[in-house]
Amino acid sequence: MAQQPLPIKFTEILQLSSIGIQQPAIGFNSCTLESDNFICVRQKVDENASPEVIIVNLKNANSVMKRPIKADSAIMHWNKEIIALKAGGKTLQIFDLIGKTKIKSTLMAEDVVFWKWFSETSLGLVTDTGVYHWNIFDSTQSAPQKMFDRNQNLAGCQIINYRVSDDEKWMTVVGISQQQGRVVGSMQLYSKERGISQSIEGHAAAFGTLRMDDAASDTKLFTFANRTATGAKLHIVEVDHQASNPVFLKKAVDIYFPAEANSDFPVAMQVSPKYKVIYLVTKFGFIHLYDLESGTSIFMNRISSDTIFTTAPDDESSGIIGVNRKGQVLSVSVDENTIIPYLLRSAENAELAYKLATRAGLPGAEGLYQNRFDQVFNAGDYQAAAKVAANSPRGFLRTPQTIEKFKSVPQQQGQLSVILQYFGMLLDQGKLNQHETLELARPVLQQSRKHLLEKWMGEGKLGCSEQLGDLVRLHDVALASRIYQEAGASQKVIAAMAESGNFEQILSYSQSVGYTPDYNALLQHITRINPEKGAEFATSIAKENPALLDLDRAVDVFQSQNMIQPATSFLLDVLSGNKPEEGHLQTRLLEMNLQSAPQVADAILGNEMFSYYDKERIAGLCEQAGLLSRALELYEDPVAIKRCVVQADKLPEEFLLNYFGKLTVELSLDCLNEMLKVNIRQNLQAVINIAKKYSDLLGPTRIIDLLEKYNTFEGLYFYLGGIVNISEDKDVTFKYIESATKMGQLQEVERICRESNFYDPEKVKNFLKEQRLTEQLPLIIVCDRFDFIHDLVLYLYKNQQFKSIEVYVQRVNPAKTPAVIGTLLDVDCEESVVKSLLASVPPESIPIDELVGEVESRNRLKLLLPFLESTLAAGNQQQAVYNALAKIYIDNNNPEKFLKENDLYDPLIVGRYCEARDPNLAFIAYQKGQNDLELISITNENAMFRAQARYLLGRADPEVWQYVLSDNNIHRRSLVDQVIATAVPESQDPEQVSVAVKAFISNDLPVELIELLEKIILEPSTFSDNANLQNLLMLTAAKSDRGRVAGYIQNLDNYSPDDIAQQCIEVGMFEEAFLIYKKAQNHSEAANVLVEHVVSIDRAQEYADQVDLPEVWSKVAKAQLDGLRVPDAIESYIRAQDPSNFQEVVEVGTHAGKDEDLIKYLRMARKTLREPAVDTGLAFCYARTNQLPELEEFLRGTNVANIEESGDKAYEEGYYEASKIFFTSISNWAKLATTLVHLEEYQAAVECARKANSVKVWKQVNEACVAKKEFRLAQICGLNLIVHADELADLVKQYERNGYFDELISLLEAGLGLERAHMGMFTSLAELLAKYHPERVMEHLRIFWGRINIPKAIRACEEAHLWPELVFLYTHYDEYDNAALAMMERAADAWEHHTFKETVIKVANLEIYYRALNFYLQEQPSLITDLLQALTPRIDVNRVVRMFEKSDNIPLIKPFLLNVQTQNKRAVNDAINDLLIEEEDYKQLRDSVENFDNYEAVALAQRLEKHDLVFFRQIAANIYRKNKRWDKSIALSKQDKLYKDAIETSAMSGKNEVVEELIRYFVDIGSKECYVGMLYSCYDLLPMHTVMELSWRHGLNDFTMPFMINYMAQQSATISELKRDNDERKTREAADKKDESNGPILGGSRLMLTQGGMQAPSPTPYGQTNGIMPQPTGYRGF
Repeated sequence: MAQQPLPIKFTEILQLSSIGIQQPAIGFNSCTLESDNFICVRQKVDENASPEVIIVNLKNANSVMKRPIKADSAIMHWNKEIIALKAGGKTLQIFDLIGKTKIKSTLMAEDVVFWKWFSETSLGLVTDTGVYHWNIFDSTQSAPQKMFDRNQNLAGCQIINYRVSDDEKWMTVVGISQQQGRVVGSMQLYSKERGISQSIEGHAAAFGTLRMDDAASDTKLFTFANRTATGAKLHIVEVDHQASNPVFLKKAVDIYFPAEANSDFPVAMQVSPKYKVIYLVTKFGFIHLYDLESGTSIFMNRISSDTIFTTAPDDESSGIIGVNRKGQVLSVSVDENTIIPYLLRSAENAELAYKLATRAGLPGAEGLYQNRFDQVFNAGDYQAAAKVAANSPRGFLRTPQTIEKFKSVPQQQGQLSVILQYFGMLLDQGKLNQHETLELARPVLQQSRKHLLEKWMGEGKLGCSEQLGDLVRLHDVALASRIYQEAGASQKVIAAMAESGNFEQILSYSQSVGYTPDYNALLQHITRINPEKGAEFATSIAKENPALLDLDRAVDVFQSQNMIQPATSFLLDVLSGNKPEEGHLQTRLLEMNLQSAPQVADAILGNEMFSYYDKERIAGLCEQAGLLSRALELYEDPVAIKRCVVQADKLPEEFLLNYFGKLTVELSLDCLNEMLKVNIRQNLQAVINIAKKYSDLLGPTRIIDLLEKYNTFEGLYFYLGGIVNISEDKDVTFKYIESATKMGQLQEVERICRESNFYDPEKVKNFLKEQRLTEQLPLIIVCDRFDFIHDLVLYLYKNQQFKSIEVYVQRVNPAKTPAVIGTLLDVDCEESVVKSLLASVPPESIPIDELVGEVESRNRLKLLLPFLESTLAAGNQQQAVYNALAKIYIDNNNPEKFLKENDLYDPLIVGRYCEARDPNLAFIAYQKGQNDLELISITNENAMFRAQARYLLGRADPEVWQYVLSDNNIHRRSLVDQVIATAVPESQDPEQVSVAVKAFISNDLPVELIELLEKIILEPSTFSDNANLQNLLMLTAAKSDRGRVAGYIQNLDNYSPDDIAQQCIEVGMFEEAFLIYKKAQNHSEAANVLVEHVVSIDRAQEYADQVDLPEVWSKVAKAQLDGLRVPDAIESYIRAQDPSNFQEVVEVGTHAGKDEDLIKYLRMARKTLREPAVDTGLAFCYARTNQLPELEEFLRGTNVANIEESGDKAYEEGYYEASKIFFTSISNWAKLATTLVHLEEYQAAVECARKANSVKVWKQVNEACVAKKEFRLAQICGLNLIVHADELADLVKQYERNGYFDELISLLEAGLGLERAHMGMFTSLAELLAKYHPERVMEHLRIFWGRINIPKAIRACEEAHLWPELVFLYTHYDEYDNAALAMMERAADAWEHHTFKETVIKVANLEIYYRALNFYLQEQPSLITDLLQALTPRIDVNRVVRMFEKSDNIPLIKPFLLNVQTQNKRAVNDAINDLLIEEEDYKQLRDSVENFDNYEAVALAQRLEKHDLVFFRQIAANIYRKNKRWDKSIALSKQDKLYKDAIETSAMSGKNEVVEELIRYFVDIGSKECYVGMLYSCYDLLPMHTVMELSWRHGLNDFTMPFMINYMAQQSATISELKRDNDERKTREAADKKDESNGPILGGSRLMLTQGGMQAPSPTPYGQTNGIMPQPTGYRGF
């Protein structure tokens, strides 16, 4: 029997674990669901990870948003991305996640224990003492407002819900608590208006509303559910009763709980506002559906094996949505298609089904409504009948037939008619359909109550239609237009707008509805009536979509009215896209404006809006209109261009310049040539300007040639003047110099020579020489710039132009004076001339170095002495002057005084000049300038080491010392000897000596350094008592000559003993370090040297006896301790009275076993210290020495020992009695229990474990009890272990390893009743039973399958070969594939037909269907038909047929094939046909081929035409006929003499040749009956002449006569009909002509749109009232 459909839709929306949410985060405290939009989860992946909040948007493809937020609680708004966060229990913050802003925040005075959104604006907050509301969008409400105080009945409860009614007048808080072994629900119901609360026992509650029969308003209801010790009830009560409504009777109905759900209770409740159904969810995952009005139970089933801990309304389906602990997001709602049939299965639910269908408009109750309507109507209760029809689900009774029924009821006098009552109910309920609206509108308009229609139209209660608009249009065009719009009658809407003159609304309306009228006709009509409106209308259409208009026709309309300006504006708008296909319109626009308004055309062309007009045509018109610039822009013919361009005076200069940029180079040159040729005077300036602008493009050379062709130097000068400053062409510059020279523009020549870098200086120099200019400045400039000084001076000197030479050195470039002087000296110019020339030039502008070089190279340096002395006397302080004087003095006077006293010369230059002449003079110069390298070099070369040593000491430069003391200096030893012998003893400056010493150190010269230091320290000197030098001497000796250190220790007193001793230690001179410390009275460090470095503990102990100091004894004690001389070390510490190193002493003494000595030391230490380590060590020493009385006395006294640590250590080392004392003293039951186990005091150990309540302790005690076979005590421990899932596996292994199987099973069975029993316990028990008691497995599975980890149980059953149990588990785990496979593989044990059939239809792998068929074919062939019937909707029928054909078992599935043949599949049809042929069942075969056509028709027909039975050959003929193989079909019928079939086939063919061939066949064989049958059947296909021929030739006139009579009668009737139609048409045309002549000229009062198309030659689409006759311009209706 097919499974009955459920009345609910159950859907898994999402699995939270699939989007990365971990199982621990799925719970009441961390996962919140406020609505069907968002799920909010707080999660922390691990201890090291940061907390995060995960938001799942269920309405956006389950998209996930993660935010790193630390909060105690987070809840999302119902439908906005707004999150509320709670931290620390008191801090509340509201954030907008999209705007990333904080909306509100507050700090509560007490912890918020529960909160939730109860509306789209407000949060409900529950604290330990009160309830608050907080509107987060109300800016005036900064803090939550307190609503009421909590009742005492909620004390100690966990708050699980808070509900508020829609009008926020009623609130209820729901909490639960554990009492007497069950979960008790407590609620507080509060009335805001009354300000009072009521305590109620209940687990879940909700508010709802219900419109009762004949009620004026909704009734407010409060529903709640509770489960007590005696039973469970659902209560529905009314709150805030209104007097105008009927009283709602309180309902209290039982809630059913299955027997296995003894501890189940309600946890959530929602009321569907659409269906008025209560959804009730319990802890064990059961869903209950109840009717809100009657409390009737509709449905109950289990939807989740895990607790659904949070729920919310599902607005989309008017159902409930929830999340269970497994992470499934589940949705349950009413199935609208099945709930009514589901209810009607029970007769007592008929009234409930009726009301539910009425409320929500649900299908399935049509028959119920129809019967009730007929019943009350026939009884004369028309008002009730009207109510039934109005409330019928989905309006299935609101039909024209119903209206006619009500209209047929006679109206009672003084009462409103039944039909109007019916319409009144419909209007109260909602919107009328179109037919109802029409029926209502007619009487309303007849009564002139049009305002009622307007009112109903505004309220949206009319079903608009075109017929309604036509009806209303006679009374109100505006209202009719609105109705047409609602009805979508766009054509009539536009007609109404045009009729009323609202042209501006036509386009916007057409776009809004997507309707396209004939805009061209509309434009023509509007333009004729109102040109301005026409232009606006055309422009608006063009802006929106130019394709809606025929643009050419629109322009024709404007031009016919001489509307040039509107036409221009219109075309400018529509042609703004500048498209190629609009070129002719662009041309047309420009033409009309060039002819009537050239300035407009000029503006259009200037804006460059168009590109595709006829440019030649427009160019000619522009030239004619005097727009030469526009003509040039458009012309492409060179002749035309030249014709216009020579009129340069009529063209703007800027345009002309820009225009030439568009021409080719050749055409540009031709135009320039033409301009010069036609009128050079007029056009020269323009040519020059063009040439300058496009010089680079045209080429300067070609332009120069053009200008030279017309011999115009003026043109060349001005042209080249414009480009010479930017040109890099040397010829251009030269031509410009040449033309400027010709024009007498010498200043310009001078400027170019000075500033230009792009000319050939040699060529220009020679040109200027040839011109013999009166002013030589250009030539001077060229020669100066390009260093032709020698040539210039020779040219000027040769031409006696001395004045020009003076001008050059004085004004042009005085810096070139040295070169001029050199040239004059080369030509043997008189010295007087040279001196006078030098005297004329300012000395400061002459480069003295160059001048000295020029003169010195010619051995005439003395010539400059007067000039130099006069220069010096004039105050010139140039260094070069002094360098020159120094050189002159060195060769002629005593130079030492000048060199020592003068500071203005360059020592380096002068020193080098002196090196070859006198090294001492060079030394003086280098020393003065601190030229170190040169000085060192000259002194080394000349063995001047004493001078070098003195210079180095005085210089005090580390880098110079580094250079001279390096290994590369071969003179180092000579220099060092002079430093030690002379320079240092002479010096009194400690800084200089310090630098020298450092230099010796850095260059690793220890022997030389010691010599130097002994020289200045041991011998009497200024530095003898210098501490730093003494330290340095001792350190150096320690590194280089250790034998001297002991003497230094005795002889020197100012060194630093600590530093020197440390350095001695570092280099291994321990005895010397000991002597230094001993001399310095530093006994502690001296002892340290003996201990650490000399490593002689005995010497250290002797030294300690000598000095007898505590710190020395401490040092010695530490060394003795490190040397493991523990008793000596302890004795030394005691002599030092030093307990500071107690930790190491205790550690070493403990390891060494010196407990007695340690006790002495620790007693000494306790006198001054109160350290835990000291007391702990002393206590442990007592334990190790077994001094238990002393230990107990010590522990009773005051101490700071770490007793637990001591106990642990004693336990580890086996001192269990001492450990017992330790743990007993601190009441550490956990460790005491473990210790007692080792002492074999098991009963006491269990008692201690119970006090400790630690998993680890229970485990240890359990293991010990199991080992000793104390199973009763072991079970006590085990019960406390198995409730921890992590410990269960180890416990099971322990018992199994020891073979205590029954004891383990008893332990687990005892634990199943524990409150903390978990899935692992049930699963482990199932596994153990499978191994050791398989006969008990099925019973266990049937009871506890919902609490078992089924995959593990499946593995256990597989290993134990428990096949029925395995199938049971697969089925309950929804593993239907595996269940089916298991039943097939283990058929002997696990297969049962009914179970298998129910299971196999649920499998996901389709291949299992076919394996099942093979299985049944082999094992249960008699049941295969039943299986196929169950699998029919799911299997591939073609594959099944192939499978059974292969195994040759098609007859076995014949019922199945006949059942699925309705699918018309080829494989099925072929198989059935083959089977029927084999069975020779021609009747069923005929039905098969006629009803199902999907088979290989020709092949089947060919097969059947060879069959022995004529019936099968007849079927073959029918198949041929069906496939239009007329010849084959007729031939086969003729073969079997089935002439009737042949005649039918020929008639069906519809082909004259087939019919004629068959009739001739019948005539030939003499079958007159068949001949007559052909005439009857093929009457329309036989030509008259063919029949007459056959009749005449074969003497068949008598048989043919009926055909002839019928043919003639039909022909006569046709002619009569044609004549009658012709007469009627003439009469109608005459009447139409008369009506047209008598009718109004403008076409009557109705619009053409409403009265249909008209055949008149001049249509009048609009009724005209202004007396203007429309002109026949081609406009037609649209």
